[in-house]
Amino acid sequence: MRIAIVSEKSALARNKDIVNALKETGHEFINVGMIKEGDPDLLFTHTGLIAALLLNYGLADFVVGGCGNGQGFMNAAMQFPNVFCGVIRNSFDVWLFAQINGGNCISLVLGQEYGFASDIKLKFTIEKLFSVEIGSGYPKHRKEPQDKLREELSLISAATHKNMDNCLRNLDKSYVKTCITHPNLKLVFDQADLSDEIKEYLSKL
Repeated sequence: MRIAIVSEKSALARNKDIVNALKETGHEFINVGMIKEGDPDLLFTHTGLIAALLLNYGLADFVVGGCGNGQGFMNAAMQFPNVFCGVIRNSFDVWLFAQINGGNCISLVLGQEYGFASDIKLKFTIEKLFSVEIGSGYPKHRKEPQDKLREELSLISAATHKNMDNCLRNLDKSYVKTCITHPNLKLVFDQADLSDEIKEYLSKL
């Protein structure tokens, strides 16, 4: 599984904690949001779009993001197709989310109540996320109805969202440009399998 970290400005100081937690999972990960002071600013509205780009264009299988209380990033990411995100406050939340909801994105609470030993709590949370099979069902006898609900949710998302190419064409150009030209994303996004039409459109932003 390829995991992407997308950190925005208010959560920049937590980026290293997420990196350290993911290092112990054995999964490949990429760090494509803000990484260090001096990186161009990204707000949660930007990281929401970046999460959608990564998932829709096959650059990541799972996205780890967040913000002060987790709500902003989750709401931003869920405006886009094929993003299924939950706000995660602790290891029990994520353990249930992985099995029942089987989403592809989490929004961590990285400001509110982030205090003593929170880096360790975060490590436990990431550990629990990958300790179970995504979408395996919990309790086990509920797997079949939960699978059906996730499939229904995917169909709802497909019906109520434009596809990602159309989203990019209809969004404010300066907003899209801020995201796709961010140096930490650009290294990865240049590998995206984009249509010639959308490549041409993005090249003119």
